[in-house]
Amino acid sequence: MYNRYSSLVLRWLKVPPEPHPPFGDPASLRVFRAGKNYYKLRMFGWGVAEFVAFVGILFWALVFVYVEETATYEKARRTTTAQVVAEHKATLAAQARQAAENLKTAGETALKNMKDEGTKSPAPAKKPVKRRVPAGGGWNGFITGLVEIAILLPPWAFPILWGLKIAGLTAYLLQLPLTYAIRRLDFEMRWYVVTDRSLRIRTGVWSVQESTMSFANLQQVEVSQGPLQRLLGLADVKVQSAGGSDNPHGKPQDDLHTGHFHGVDNAHEIRDLIQERLRRFRESGLGDPDEARQAAQVAAQLHAAGVPTAPPAPDADVLTAAARDPALGSPWESCHPAATRCSMERTWADGSVPNSSARMSR
Repeated sequence: MYNRYSSLVLRWLKVPPEPHPPFGDPASLRVFRAGKNYYKLRMFGWGVAEFVAFVGILFWALVFVYVEETATYEKARRTTTAQVVAEHKATLAAQARQAAENLKTAGETALKNMKDEGTKSPAPAKKPVKRRVPAGGGWNGFITGLVEIAILLPPWAFPILWGLKIAGLTAYLLQLPLTYAIRRLDFEMRWYVVTDRSLRIRTGVWSVQESTMSFANLQQVEVSQGPLQRLLGLADVKVQSAGGSDNPHGKPQDDLHTGHFHGVDNAHEIRDLIQERLRRFRESGLGDPDEARQAAQVAAQLHAAGVPTAPPAPDADVLTAAARDPALGSPWESCHPAATRCSMERTWADGSVPNSSARMSR
């Protein structure tokens, strides 16, 4: 099931297949992958994020239900209260009119009888002390504000809000298998490829990033490991080429000159392998293959145009063999001390000239 779904996701996102080996000897090809604990760590982070999202959706759904029920009850209560108040006002008005008529008919007779009987008018009742209720603040004030807003909404607004809630929950459930597949494929599609001449790093599924570094420009290899990585037996290998030096704040100025082997469980093996091949590469005297190809292309264009060019430099293996075997003769002809420039062409002991020569400034 997962394989079918993952192949569908890769085809939908148009993720390229595994990267081609970088420049170098095919026999020296080594492919490294992220550790299994790195996959567990990534999936744990995905699970925590999805759980927090689900709790947030559930919480705000309950808040919405509470606000809706409270607003409905409050709106009904206010409507009933308004009706009761209106009826009470009408009753009071009728009673006031009736009392006015009674006073008019009784007139002074009732007042005189009250004085003769020595009755006294009752003392006025004390007015109740009104206590000021402080305005609600914090979470209660926030909920009260939502309730007041809900009261002002028309009746057709609540079905629309319920539809939005159902749509949000459906979108959350649908994204679960997609994000799970992307998170797992992000682990499976991490490629760390190393040859004797260069290395290539490819990461990402949604956004694919691939970088290639030649050992001719490689400057530094280091291993970093945080507390959680140390607990899981993981580490990161950072390779840095020329032009990717750190700024005073410790951050690389150009990420294109920095490569990371994230979440590997054999970081020291990778570091030792790169350092060993880097040492062999520098001892062999080989240059950057891209620069060599560019020089060859320029020389071919000049030769096709009829422009005379200098002969190519002697091969490193030929010079090394000549330096180690005296029978092959001196690799260079001696120059006169007074000469400012001299042509030094290596010759064999029998006087033959190989297909490489060079010029060197004194």
